[in-house]
Amino acid sequence: MAEVGLLTFGRIAWEVGRTVLPPYGTPFSKHQFSQPQLLAILCLMRYEDWTFRETEVRLREHLELRQTLGLSRVPDFTTLYRFLQRLDEQTINRAVGETVRRMRASPRGGQRRARVAVDATGLAQGAVSTFFVRRLHHHGQKPLPWRHWLKWMVVADLDQQFLLSQSARRGPWNDCGNLPAMVEAASEQTRIGLVLADAEFDSERNHTYIRQQLGAQSVIPAKRGKKTWRVRGVRAEMRRAFPRKLYRRRALIETVFSAVKRKLSARAPGRSLRMQMRQALLLGLSFNLYRLRHH
Repeated sequence: MAEVGLLTFGRIAWEVGRTVLPPYGTPFSKHQFSQPQLLAILCLMRYEDWTFRETEVRLREHLELRQTLGLSRVPDFTTLYRFLQRLDEQTINRAVGETVRRMRASPRGGQRRARVAVDATGLAQGAVSTFFVRRLHHHGQKPLPWRHWLKWMVVADLDQQFLLSQSARRGPWNDCGNLPAMVEAASEQTRIGLVLADAEFDSERNHTYIRQQLGAQSVIPAKRGKKTWRVRGVRAEMRRAFPRKLYRRRALIETVFSAVKRKLSARAPGRSLRMQMRQALLLGLSFNLYRLRHH
């Protein structure tokens, strides 16, 4: 359970929703619930790690929360599910961008170029305990019940500890080629001065993009391939004189992942890959709303 009050979180989520979404998706809507209200409820669901049915029950029990969200009645859990099905990635990205704009505009946001890190982590597809899975495997010597998981990739501001851009897809997958697109999306939110990444993203193409297109410094260890291979350009510089002191700050993105999984959720539930991806992106948006509450 997250410790920040539900009323404050719900109010901020509703304000962000009203900024990025029109009140209703079609003129023929029943006008019972607005889109910003439903988006705020979904963020509350991810924030407290509720299921759709639990969300409906909690709203019925919490009068002040309904008043904060401007709800005259409680939406059915199927209404929330269908809205999540309609919710596209672009809308969630706009909401993330709005949270970044508000955090950068705060007195603590600062005006200097951001120091960011790129990394990915896995999210569970359901509520099954990983300890139970390992125990079942060791005692029964049976193969693990799944081969795939959801891989959640983010670009995080290391100084302010919030997300600038994110994506989700089925893992395992090598994300080296996705770094330019992710960093470009993050640069649309704020100016970037330093990009840190681990050896998974080691390539001359990534260094070239960061340094020439963004005008930022890149620090990525050159460990791909054999030590006897000849490397040139920035990768040779990284192998010859690696800035270890500067690279240490990359560990702060692991702090972000730890905070998300401890305070919010480590799951991206859903029967389909599309729903799991939406749940992961909503988790990132909810974390930014959580951080916005502290600014």
